[in-house]
Amino acid sequence: MRPWLIPMIYVSGSVVCGLGLPRLEYAYLASSALNLSVASAQAYLAAAASGMMALMGIVFALAFVTVQFSAIAYSPRLVLWFARDHSLFHSLGTFAATFIFALFTLAWVDRGASGWVPQFCGVLVVIMLSFSMLLFSRLIQRLTDLQITNVLQLIGDRGRKVIGGMFLHLDDNRNPRGGDDKKASEGMQLGSITQTLKYSGEPRTIAKLNIESLVRLAQRANGTIVMQCAVGDTVVVDTVLLQVHGAEDRLSERELLRAICLERERTFEQDPKYPIRLLVDVAIKALSPAINDPTTAVQTIDEIEDLLRRLGRRKLDAGYAIDGKGALRLVFPMPTWEDYLALAFDEIRQYGATSIQVMRRLRAALAGLTESLPSPERAGALQRYLKHLDLVIERSPFDAEDRAMARREDRQGLGLSRAPTK
Repeated sequence: MRPWLIPMIYVSGSVVCGLGLPRLEYAYLASSALNLSVASAQAYLAAAASGMMALMGIVFALAFVTVQFSAIAYSPRLVLWFARDHSLFHSLGTFAATFIFALFTLAWVDRGASGWVPQFCGVLVVIMLSFSMLLFSRLIQRLTDLQITNVLQLIGDRGRKVIGGMFLHLDDNRNPRGGDDKKASEGMQLGSITQTLKYSGEPRTIAKLNIESLVRLAQRANGTIVMQCAVGDTVVVDTVLLQVHGAEDRLSERELLRAICLERERTFEQDPKYPIRLLVDVAIKALSPAINDPTTAVQTIDEIEDLLRRLGRRKLDAGYAIDGKGALRLVFPMPTWEDYLALAFDEIRQYGATSIQVMRRLRAALAGLTESLPSPERAGALQRYLKHLDLVIERSPFDAEDRAMARREDRQGLGLSRAPTK
Protein backbone atom coordinates (compact mmCIF):
# COMPACT_ATOMS: atom_id res chain seq x y z
CA MET A 1 0.00 0.00 0.00
CA ARG A 2 1.23 3.48 -0.83
CA PRO A 3 2.00 5.34 2.43
CA TRP A 4 -0.12 8.39 1.61
CA LEU A 5 -3.20 6.16 1.39
CA ILE A 6 -2.95 5.24 5.08
CA PRO A 7 -4.08 8.66 6.46
CA MET A 8 -6.80 8.81 3.79
CA ILE A 9 -8.25 5.51 5.04
CA TYR A 10 -8.26 6.80 8.62
CA VAL A 11 -9.92 10.07 7.57
CA SER A 12 -12.54 8.30 5.47
CA GLY A 13 -13.35 5.94 8.33
CA SER A 14 -13.68 8.79 10.80
CA VAL A 15 -16.02 10.70 8.48
CA VAL A 16 -18.27 7.65 8.05
CA CYS A 17 -18.29 6.99 11.80
CA GLY A 18 -18.82 10.68 12.57
CA LEU A 19 -21.83 10.82 10.29
CA GLY A 20 -23.34 7.56 11.52
CA LEU A 21 -22.51 6.81 15.15
CA PRO A 22 -23.80 10.04 16.81
CA ARG A 23 -26.98 9.79 14.72
CA LEU A 24 -27.57 6.16 15.78
CA GLU A 25 -26.83 6.97 19.41
CA TYR A 26 -29.23 9.91 19.36
CA ALA A 27 -31.93 7.73 17.81
CA TYR A 28 -31.60 4.63 20.01
CA LEU A 29 -29.58 5.60 23.11
CA ALA A 30 -30.82 9.10 23.81
CA SER A 31 -31.90 8.10 27.31
CA SER A 32 -28.31 7.36 28.34
CA ALA A 33 -26.03 10.38 28.51
CA LEU A 34 -22.76 11.39 30.12
CA ASN A 35 -23.04 13.03 33.48
CA LEU A 36 -21.52 16.20 32.04
CA SER A 37 -22.95 19.60 31.51
CA VAL A 38 -23.29 20.79 27.95
CA ALA A 39 -20.61 23.43 28.48
CA SER A 40 -18.15 20.88 29.90
CA ALA A 41 -18.75 18.43 27.06
CA GLN A 42 -18.28 21.16 24.47
CA ALA A 43 -15.07 22.35 26.10
CA TYR A 44 -13.70 18.80 26.33
CA LEU A 45 -14.48 17.92 22.71
CA ALA A 46 -13.20 21.26 21.42
CA ALA A 47 -9.95 20.81 23.37
CA ALA A 48 -9.56 17.28 21.95
CA ALA A 49 -10.03 18.52 18.39
CA SER A 50 -7.65 21.48 18.72
CA GLY A 51 -5.06 19.31 20.49
CA MET A 52 -5.01 16.86 17.62
CA MET A 53 -4.27 19.70 15.21
CA ALA A 54 -1.27 20.70 17.33
CA LEU A 55 -0.04 17.09 17.43
CA MET A 56 -0.27 16.84 13.65
CA GLY A 57 1.93 19.92 13.38
CA ILE A 58 4.48 18.34 15.71
CA VAL A 59 4.48 15.13 13.67
CA PHE A 60 5.13 17.07 10.49
CA ALA A 61 8.03 18.83 12.23
CA LEU A 62 9.45 15.47 13.38
CA ALA A 63 9.16 14.11 9.87
CA PHE A 64 10.96 17.14 8.46
CA VAL A 65 13.78 16.85 11.01
CA THR A 66 14.13 13.13 10.30
CA VAL A 67 14.37 13.64 6.56
CA GLN A 68 16.79 16.55 6.81
CA PHE A 69 19.01 14.85 9.38
CA SER A 70 19.21 11.54 7.50
CA ALA A 71 20.02 13.32 4.23
CA ILE A 72 22.77 15.48 5.72
CA ALA A 73 24.30 13.07 8.22
CA TYR A 74 24.00 9.75 6.41
CA SER A 75 22.93 9.49 2.77
CA PRO A 76 20.27 11.03 0.51
CA ARG A 77 19.27 7.47 -0.40
CA LEU A 78 18.16 6.92 3.19
CA VAL A 79 15.71 9.84 3.11
CA LEU A 80 12.80 7.97 1.53
CA TRP A 81 13.41 4.99 3.77
CA PHE A 82 12.78 7.11 6.87
CA ALA A 83 10.15 9.36 5.28
CA ARG A 84 8.03 6.38 4.18
CA ASP A 85 7.94 4.80 7.62
CA HIS A 86 4.36 3.51 7.95
CA SER A 87 4.23 4.28 11.68
CA LEU A 88 4.48 7.97 10.80
CA PHE A 89 1.51 7.75 8.44
CA HIS A 90 -0.53 5.67 10.91
CA SER A 91 0.08 8.36 13.52
CA LEU A 92 -1.01 11.13 11.18
CA GLY A 93 -4.10 9.14 10.26
CA THR A 94 -5.02 8.52 13.90
CA PHE A 95 -4.58 12.19 14.84
CA ALA A 96 -6.67 13.33 11.87
CA ALA A 97 -9.38 10.74 12.60
CA THR A 98 -9.57 11.83 16.26
CA PHE A 99 -9.81 15.48 15.21
CA ILE A 100 -12.62 14.82 12.71
CA PHE A 101 -14.60 12.49 14.96
CA ALA A 102 -14.36 14.93 17.88
CA LEU A 103 -15.82 17.68 15.66
CA PHE A 104 -18.71 15.47 14.53
CA THR A 105 -19.44 14.50 18.13
CA LEU A 106 -19.28 18.16 19.20
CA ALA A 107 -21.94 18.99 16.61
CA TRP A 108 -24.39 16.62 18.37
CA VAL A 109 -23.90 18.03 21.88
CA ASP A 110 -27.11 19.84 22.98
CA ARG A 111 -28.76 18.79 19.69
CA GLY A 112 -31.90 20.88 19.18
CA ALA A 113 -31.39 22.58 22.56
CA SER A 114 -32.14 19.22 24.22
CA GLY A 115 -29.23 19.36 26.64
CA TRP A 116 -28.19 15.88 25.44
CA VAL A 117 -24.53 14.81 25.60
CA PRO A 118 -23.56 11.71 23.56
CA GLN A 119 -22.18 9.07 25.94
CA PHE A 120 -20.86 6.37 23.61
CA CYS A 121 -19.24 8.80 21.17
CA GLY A 122 -17.75 10.81 24.02
CA VAL A 123 -16.11 7.70 25.47
CA LEU A 124 -14.89 6.75 21.97
CA VAL A 125 -13.16 10.13 21.69
CA VAL A 126 -11.38 9.43 25.00
CA ILE A 127 -10.19 6.06 23.67
CA MET A 128 -8.95 7.65 20.45
CA LEU A 129 -7.15 10.34 22.44
CA SER A 130 -5.42 7.70 24.57
CA PHE A 131 -4.37 5.74 21.49
CA SER A 132 -3.08 8.96 19.90
CA MET A 133 -0.91 9.64 22.95
CA LEU A 134 0.56 6.13 22.73
CA LEU A 135 1.39 6.65 19.06
CA PHE A 136 2.92 10.04 19.80
CA SER A 137 5.13 8.51 22.50
CA ARG A 138 6.20 5.84 20.02
CA LEU A 139 7.11 8.52 17.47
CA ILE A 140 9.25 10.34 20.01
CA GLN A 141 10.96 7.09 20.91
CA ARG A 142 11.66 6.38 17.22
CA LEU A 143 13.94 9.41 17.17
CA THR A 144 16.51 7.08 18.73
CA ASP A 145 16.49 5.20 15.41
CA LEU A 146 18.45 8.14 14.01
CA GLN A 147 21.46 7.22 16.12
CA ILE A 148 24.24 5.98 13.89
CA THR A 149 24.42 2.54 15.54
CA ASN A 150 20.71 1.94 14.96
CA VAL A 151 20.84 3.21 11.38
CA LEU A 152 23.73 0.89 10.52
CA GLN A 153 21.99 -2.01 12.27
CA LEU A 154 18.79 -1.43 10.27
CA ILE A 155 20.70 -1.41 6.98
CA GLY A 156 22.67 -4.50 7.99
CA ASP A 157 19.52 -6.37 8.98
CA ARG A 158 17.97 -5.72 5.58
CA GLY A 159 21.16 -6.90 3.90
CA ARG A 160 21.28 -10.11 5.96
CA LYS A 161 17.67 -10.80 5.11
CA VAL A 162 18.13 -10.46 1.35
CA ILE A 163 21.35 -12.52 1.39
CA GLY A 164 19.66 -15.32 3.32
CA GLY A 165 16.71 -15.32 0.94
CA MET A 166 18.61 -15.20 -2.35
CA PHE A 167 21.67 -17.42 -2.00
CA LEU A 168 22.36 -20.99 -0.95
CA HIS A 169 25.40 -22.08 1.04
CA LEU A 170 28.43 -23.29 -0.91
CA ASP A 171 27.96 -26.86 0.31
CA ASP A 172 24.32 -26.97 -0.86
CA ASN A 173 24.10 -28.70 -4.24
CA ARG A 174 20.61 -27.50 -5.01
CA ASN A 175 19.84 -24.85 -7.61
CA PRO A 176 18.10 -21.95 -5.80
CA ARG A 177 15.71 -21.69 -8.75
CA GLY A 178 14.79 -25.37 -8.81
CA GLY A 179 16.49 -28.51 -10.10
CA ASP A 180 20.19 -29.08 -9.55
CA ASP A 181 23.43 -27.53 -10.75
CA LYS A 182 24.27 -30.37 -13.14
CA LYS A 183 21.02 -30.08 -15.06
CA ALA A 184 21.32 -26.30 -15.14
CA SER A 185 24.85 -26.38 -16.52
CA GLU A 186 23.85 -28.87 -19.19
CA GLY A 187 21.14 -26.50 -20.37
CA MET A 188 23.38 -23.48 -20.84
CA GLN A 189 23.21 -23.70 -24.66
CA LEU A 190 21.44 -20.67 -26.12
CA GLY A 191 19.92 -20.48 -29.57
CA SER A 192 19.88 -17.50 -31.90
CA ILE A 193 18.28 -14.23 -30.83
CA THR A 194 14.61 -14.23 -31.86
CA GLN A 195 13.38 -11.13 -29.99
CA THR A 196 14.84 -8.01 -28.38
CA LEU A 197 12.95 -5.85 -25.88
CA LYS A 198 13.96 -2.19 -25.45
CA TYR A 199 12.82 0.28 -22.83
CA SER A 200 10.88 3.34 -23.98
CA GLY A 201 9.95 5.38 -20.91
CA GLU A 202 11.37 7.79 -18.37
CA PRO A 203 14.52 6.75 -16.47
CA ARG A 204 13.65 4.06 -13.95
CA THR A 205 15.54 1.58 -11.79
CA ILE A 206 14.98 -2.17 -11.98
CA ALA A 207 13.75 -2.98 -8.47
CA LYS A 208 13.13 -6.71 -8.94
CA LEU A 209 12.42 -9.42 -11.48
CA ASN A 210 9.42 -11.71 -11.37
CA ILE A 211 11.45 -14.88 -11.92
CA GLU A 212 8.45 -17.20 -12.05
CA SER A 213 6.63 -15.11 -14.66
CA LEU A 214 9.71 -14.83 -16.88
CA VAL A 215 10.29 -18.59 -16.69
CA ARG A 216 6.66 -19.29 -17.63
CA LEU A 217 6.87 -16.92 -20.59
CA ALA A 218 10.10 -18.50 -21.82
CA GLN A 219 8.65 -21.98 -21.37
CA ARG A 220 5.55 -21.00 -23.35
CA ALA A 221 7.71 -19.97 -26.32
CA ASN A 222 10.18 -22.84 -25.75
CA GLY A 223 13.04 -20.35 -25.56
CA THR A 224 15.42 -18.71 -23.11
CA ILE A 225 15.19 -15.14 -21.84
CA VAL A 226 18.54 -13.43 -21.26
CA MET A 227 18.33 -10.24 -19.20
CA GLN A 228 20.73 -7.54 -20.37
CA CYS A 229 20.12 -5.36 -17.30
CA ALA A 230 20.54 -6.35 -13.68
CA VAL A 231 18.50 -5.51 -10.61
CA GLY A 232 19.67 -2.07 -9.47
CA ASP A 233 20.46 -0.82 -12.99
CA THR A 234 18.87 2.42 -14.18
CA VAL A 235 17.33 2.09 -17.62
CA VAL A 236 16.79 4.94 -20.06
CA VAL A 237 15.12 5.16 -23.44
CA ASP A 238 16.30 2.53 -25.96
CA THR A 239 18.10 0.50 -23.29
CA VAL A 240 17.99 -3.19 -24.20
CA LEU A 241 16.20 -4.90 -21.32
CA LEU A 242 16.33 -8.49 -22.51
CA GLN A 243 16.78 -10.79 -25.46
CA VAL A 244 14.91 -14.00 -26.20
CA HIS A 245 16.94 -16.90 -27.63
CA GLY A 246 15.65 -19.85 -29.59
CA ALA A 247 11.94 -19.08 -29.12
CA GLU A 248 9.37 -20.67 -31.41
CA ASP A 249 6.84 -17.85 -30.89
CA ARG A 250 7.11 -14.14 -30.22
CA LEU A 251 6.40 -13.18 -26.62
CA SER A 252 4.09 -10.34 -25.60
CA GLU A 253 6.14 -7.25 -24.78
CA ARG A 254 3.49 -6.12 -22.32
CA GLU A 255 3.78 -9.37 -20.36
CA LEU A 256 7.56 -9.18 -20.43
CA LEU A 257 7.53 -5.62 -19.10
CA ARG A 258 5.02 -6.58 -16.43
CA ALA A 259 7.51 -9.15 -15.12
CA ILE A 260 10.16 -6.43 -14.67
CA CYS A 261 9.39 -4.17 -11.70
CA LEU A 262 10.60 -0.62 -12.35
CA GLU A 263 10.74 1.97 -9.57
CA ARG A 264 12.10 5.47 -9.08
CA GLU A 265 14.79 4.20 -6.71
CA ARG A 266 16.53 0.97 -5.79
CA THR A 267 15.03 -1.41 -3.25
CA PHE A 268 16.40 -4.17 -1.03
CA GLU A 269 14.19 -7.00 -2.26
CA GLN A 270 16.47 -8.63 -4.84
CA ASP A 271 19.50 -6.36 -4.57
CA PRO A 272 22.14 -7.52 -2.05
CA LYS A 273 24.43 -4.76 -3.36
CA TYR A 274 22.08 -2.02 -2.16
CA PRO A 275 22.65 -2.36 1.63
CA ILE A 276 26.40 -2.40 0.99
CA ARG A 277 26.00 0.68 -1.20
CA LEU A 278 24.17 2.50 1.61
CA LEU A 279 26.78 1.51 4.18
CA VAL A 280 29.58 2.72 1.93
CA ASP A 281 27.68 5.99 1.38
CA VAL A 282 27.55 6.55 5.14
CA ALA A 283 31.25 5.73 5.47
CA ILE A 284 32.53 8.02 2.72
CA LYS A 285 30.31 10.87 3.89
CA ALA A 286 31.80 10.47 7.36
CA LEU A 287 35.28 10.58 5.78
CA SER A 288 34.58 13.80 3.88
CA PRO A 289 36.60 16.86 4.98
CA ALA A 290 33.39 18.62 6.00
CA ILE A 291 32.52 15.92 8.56
CA ASN A 292 35.83 14.15 9.27
CA ASP A 293 34.39 11.31 11.38
CA PRO A 294 36.51 8.17 10.79
CA THR A 295 34.95 6.41 13.78
CA THR A 296 31.62 6.27 11.95
CA ALA A 297 33.42 4.83 8.93
CA VAL A 298 34.89 2.14 11.19
CA GLN A 299 31.40 1.29 12.45
CA THR A 300 30.13 0.87 8.90
CA ILE A 301 33.01 -1.50 8.13
CA ASP A 302 31.76 -3.68 11.00
CA GLU A 303 28.44 -4.17 9.18
CA ILE A 304 30.09 -4.48 5.77
CA GLU A 305 32.42 -7.21 7.02
CA ASP A 306 29.47 -9.16 8.42
CA LEU A 307 27.61 -8.98 5.11
CA LEU A 308 30.69 -10.05 3.17
CA ARG A 309 31.30 -13.00 5.49
CA ARG A 310 27.77 -14.18 4.76
CA LEU A 311 28.16 -13.60 1.02
CA GLY A 312 31.51 -15.38 1.02
CA ARG A 313 29.86 -18.61 2.19
CA ARG A 314 27.10 -18.44 -0.42
CA LYS A 315 26.71 -19.41 -4.07
CA LEU A 316 26.77 -16.10 -5.92
CA ASP A 317 26.47 -17.47 -9.49
CA ALA A 318 22.71 -17.96 -9.14
CA GLY A 319 21.82 -15.86 -12.18
CA TYR A 320 19.78 -18.46 -14.00
CA ALA A 321 16.45 -20.26 -13.63
CA ILE A 322 15.21 -23.54 -15.05
CA ASP A 323 11.76 -25.00 -15.53
CA GLY A 324 10.40 -28.20 -14.03
CA LYS A 325 12.03 -30.29 -16.74
CA GLY A 326 15.48 -28.85 -16.13
CA ALA A 327 15.58 -26.69 -19.27
CA LEU A 328 17.27 -23.31 -18.96
CA ARG A 329 14.64 -20.57 -19.27
CA LEU A 330 16.14 -17.41 -17.75
CA VAL A 331 19.62 -15.90 -17.43
CA PHE A 332 20.14 -12.66 -15.54
CA PRO A 333 23.30 -10.78 -14.46
CA MET A 334 24.52 -11.25 -10.90
CA PRO A 335 27.50 -9.63 -9.16
CA THR A 336 30.66 -11.68 -8.69
CA TRP A 337 32.65 -11.91 -5.47
CA GLU A 338 35.11 -9.36 -6.89
CA ASP A 339 32.19 -6.98 -7.59
CA TYR A 340 31.12 -7.12 -3.96
CA LEU A 341 34.67 -6.52 -2.78
CA ALA A 342 35.09 -3.51 -5.07
CA LEU A 343 31.77 -2.04 -3.93
CA ALA A 344 32.54 -2.62 -0.26
CA PHE A 345 36.16 -1.47 -0.04
CA ASP A 346 37.35 0.61 -2.99
CA GLU A 347 35.77 3.95 -2.11
CA ILE A 348 36.41 3.59 1.62
CA ARG A 349 40.07 2.82 0.87
CA GLN A 350 40.32 5.85 -1.44
CA TYR A 351 38.59 8.36 0.85
CA GLY A 352 40.10 6.93 4.03
CA ALA A 353 43.68 6.74 2.73
CA THR A 354 44.77 9.49 5.13
CA SER A 355 43.14 7.92 8.21
CA ILE A 356 45.22 5.46 10.22
CA GLN A 357 42.07 4.35 12.00
CA VAL A 358 40.31 3.38 8.75
CA MET A 359 43.38 1.65 7.31
CA ARG A 360 43.78 -0.50 10.43
CA ARG A 361 40.10 -1.46 10.44
CA LEU A 362 40.16 -2.28 6.71
CA ARG A 363 43.17 -4.50 7.20
CA ALA A 364 41.47 -6.30 10.07
CA ALA A 365 38.35 -6.82 7.97
CA LEU A 366 40.30 -8.20 5.00
CA ALA A 367 42.39 -10.49 7.19
CA GLY A 368 39.34 -11.76 9.05
CA LEU A 369 37.49 -12.44 5.82
CA THR A 370 40.47 -14.31 4.38
CA GLU A 371 40.58 -16.64 7.38
CA SER A 372 36.82 -17.25 7.47
CA LEU A 373 36.12 -18.07 3.80
CA PRO A 374 35.97 -21.71 2.67
CA SER A 375 36.75 -20.87 -0.97
CA PRO A 376 40.46 -20.53 -1.86
CA GLU A 377 39.59 -18.43 -4.93
CA ARG A 378 37.69 -15.89 -2.87
CA ALA A 379 40.40 -15.86 -0.21
CA GLY A 380 42.92 -15.20 -3.00
CA ALA A 381 40.94 -12.15 -4.10
CA LEU A 382 41.11 -10.85 -0.53
CA GLN A 383 44.86 -11.39 -0.44
CA ARG A 384 45.18 -9.20 -3.54
CA TYR A 385 43.15 -6.52 -1.76
CA LEU A 386 45.47 -6.73 1.23
CA LYS A 387 48.48 -6.16 -1.04
CA HIS A 388 46.71 -3.22 -2.65
CA LEU A 389 45.95 -1.78 0.77
CA ASP A 390 49.62 -2.09 1.75
CA LEU A 391 50.56 -0.28 -1.46
CA VAL A 392 48.15 2.55 -0.60
CA ILE A 393 49.67 2.84 2.88
CA GLU A 394 53.20 2.83 1.43
CA ARG A 395 52.32 5.72 -0.90
CA SER A 396 50.37 7.68 1.72
CA PRO A 397 51.63 10.95 3.24
CA PHE A 398 52.27 9.13 6.56
CA ASP A 399 55.74 9.08 8.01
CA ALA A 400 57.47 5.76 8.67
CA GLU A 401 56.05 5.36 12.17
CA ASP A 402 52.49 6.12 11.05
CA ARG A 403 52.81 3.69 8.13
CA ALA A 404 53.87 1.00 10.60
CA MET A 405 50.82 1.81 12.74
CA ALA A 406 48.52 1.75 9.70
CA ARG A 407 49.69 -1.77 8.77
CA ARG A 408 48.50 -3.22 12.07
CA GLU A 409 45.16 -5.02 12.25
CA ASP A 410 42.74 -3.43 14.68
CA ARG A 411 39.01 -4.19 14.76
CA GLN A 412 38.44 -0.97 16.70
CA GLY A 413 40.46 1.13 14.28
CA LEU A 414 42.52 2.65 17.05
CA GLY A 415 42.13 0.57 20.14
CA LEU A 416 43.77 -2.83 20.18
CA SER A 417 46.46 -3.96 17.76
CA ARG A 418 46.40 -7.68 17.00
CA ALA A 419 49.17 -8.20 14.47
CA PRO A 420 52.81 -7.17 14.43
CA THR A 421 54.08 -4.71 11.87
CA LYS A 422 55.00 -6.37 8.57
